[in-house]
Amino acid sequence: MKADFDYIWTDKKRTIFGLPISFTRYFLTEKKFITRKGFFTIEEDEFDLYRVNDKKLVLPFGQRLFGCGTVVINVKDVDTPQKEVKSIKAPRKFLQLLDEQIEKQRDAYNIRGRDMITGGHHHHDFEHFDDEDDEDA
Repeated sequence: MKADFDYIWTDKKRTIFGLPISFTRYFLTEKKFITRKGFFTIEEDEFDLYRVNDKKLVLPFGQRLFGCGTVVINVKDVDTPQKEVKSIKAPRKFLQLLDEQIEKQRDAYNIRGRDMITGGHHHHDFEHFDDEDDEDA
């Protein structure tokens, strides 16, 4: 279980001139992506990597000038269907690391992209992924 907390990548949201003067921090582990915001009150949001549906790289001119960019991640998640990893250094490198970890997690759960496209009303137990609904209790 310790692997959940070994960070593969971490960065802060960058502000003017690409400086990491922010109370938003991002963490990538083998299994999860975590966003931590705040100073006095800290709020963390996370999602499992195997739940990622799609990713997009956005390179606004102001961020590009300082080697930064934003990665938009669409996730099959109730509270955070879209996560913006805003104004990070080396966004293409992060995207590559993210892709590698997503693939590893999908392989571990034996999930392919087509498995992620469902109506969203079914709950799947990934130990027996081929079963239909077990919710009729």
